[in-house]
Amino acid sequence: MADFTVGESDFELDGRPVRLLSGALHYFRVHEGQWGHRLAMLRAMGLNCVETYVPWNLHEPEPGRLRDAGALGRFLDAAREAGLWAIVRPGPYICAEWENGGLPHWLTGALGTRVRTRDEQYLGHVERWFGQLLPQVVERQIDRGGPVVMVQVENEYGSYGSDQVYLRRLAEFLRECGVTVPLFTSDGPEEHMLTGGSVPGVLATANFGSGAREGFEILRRYQPSGPLMCMEFWCGWFDHWGAEHVVRDPADAAAALNEILECSASVNIYMAHGGTSFAGWSGANRSGQLREGELEPTVTSYDYDAPVDEFGRPTEKFWLFRDILARYQDGGAPLPDVPAAPDTVGEPVRAEITEWAPLGDVLEVLGGPETEHAMPPTFEELGVDRGLVRYRVDVPGPRRAYPLGVRGLRDRAVVYVDGARAGVLSGGAGESAAYTALDEPVAGPASVELWVESLGRVNYGPCVAESKGITGGVLHERQYLHGVRARGLSLDAFEDADAVGKVAYRSPEAAVGASGLFRGTVEVRGAGDASLRLPGWERGFVWVNGFCLGRYWAAGPQEALYVPGPVLREGANDVWVLELESAGERFVEFC
Repeated sequence: MADFTVGESDFELDGRPVRLLSGALHYFRVHEGQWGHRLAMLRAMGLNCVETYVPWNLHEPEPGRLRDAGALGRFLDAAREAGLWAIVRPGPYICAEWENGGLPHWLTGALGTRVRTRDEQYLGHVERWFGQLLPQVVERQIDRGGPVVMVQVENEYGSYGSDQVYLRRLAEFLRECGVTVPLFTSDGPEEHMLTGGSVPGVLATANFGSGAREGFEILRRYQPSGPLMCMEFWCGWFDHWGAEHVVRDPADAAAALNEILECSASVNIYMAHGGTSFAGWSGANRSGQLREGELEPTVTSYDYDAPVDEFGRPTEKFWLFRDILARYQDGGAPLPDVPAAPDTVGEPVRAEITEWAPLGDVLEVLGGPETEHAMPPTFEELGVDRGLVRYRVDVPGPRRAYPLGVRGLRDRAVVYVDGARAGVLSGGAGESAAYTALDEPVAGPASVELWVESLGRVNYGPCVAESKGITGGVLHERQYLHGVRARGLSLDAFEDADAVGKVAYRSPEAAVGASGLFRGTVEVRGAGDASLRLPGWERGFVWVNGFCLGRYWAAGPQEALYVPGPVLREGANDVWVLELESAGERFVEFC
């Protein structure tokens, strides 16, 4: 069996020096039916390795209940079949612009900032999870005939904490579970990050988008020997809702890649193919240098301006990278041919909306039980990871009109007073004391509903593990309103097609500008990849044949949702749209 090791200045395979030319591709952001094509695209670009994170929260939605836990193993098998080595970054925290940085909501809700530390309760959950996950990695290591050559300890920990006891425990546990390939850490090339995030005896790598020589010089001051590697070469970037679309000049990115390789270093291109954060799994950031400002939710597309775009097509960046990487092939071997682009749907087709159910009716069938509390419970207390919560509270009366507001709102609430829409509130900065109020005052008595949606849990910085929902309280003037009834609606509930069919639907003619669940069908001929557009719709989620494409939002910059070809079928296809604010035209368009 092959032996992959860390030498004094190079990675070594059976004693000979090798250079890792890796690219990030997250198996959970690509439909499994497209893994083979995307991996072949990486190989054709000139890469010899693929890197992936593992999102704990995707695979363990509730303590002890696993969901598709074997996906990682199947992906690693596909990588081997494609002729690629593999780097696995199992977390437990991954960032990745992913909901909660990959940590389960039930864990952070209970432990808060005790996660990512030596806290014994947290480590107990991590060790239990790793005990279930890691056998898929261990049996596929290169010294057992598999593709796995390296495994990461945590992720960019120096950007968050300094708990060396925690990091050493993780490294020891990876070894105890049977990981024999080299372990590594990755952090920004800054001394406080390297000292906070590194583990003695474990290879340290650096993450950056440019300035390779300066970055590696800092890394060398910290780690005088061992291979140099940029574990995340940021060749593009991601988008936030309501912000400008981010792109990077292909020639600039190619020059930065070339500089890394001229330093005799290995590289992992982040992202080689970004894919899509399906099913509402996009994370969020907080603005400001200290990452404690306004919430900045990440869009559904994770195209990342990568060399292989969201549709699996080569971009200008792909061809420039391919020309550079061709010079570094082992033995000067020629690169494989570039695979043909995936099929796409032909002429644009419309899915006419034929049925509608108000949100309240959807909640009655698919929501959890309504419970009453003195103060509003958080999403975590209600067991909701992705989705929304309806809070109901009464304003006593008679009393004059006063401002109605919320302390600690995360993230966005559509407010109804006595059944009439009264406005939309947006949460502010991270402090629980942040206050936001309706424009018009409210007199009592009155019945108030607040439909609150999580726009994604923070995935980076000190606000990781913050709760969602109403984390303070509802106030009339300065007086808290108590006796809050709350009921959650999780996106996972829509996986039950039979339950969705039991909702009481009606004609959508009167639903323009309304919220609720809309249904229709679309006839497709020559099924393939497509873009889905929702003219005039405001914000919500879309399912095609039961597969959740993710969140749409008129705030932009993303204007359409990617529909993977394997999701569509010849003939009739079911389309569901969960609109949370204001429905537009009574159709959606596939093009």
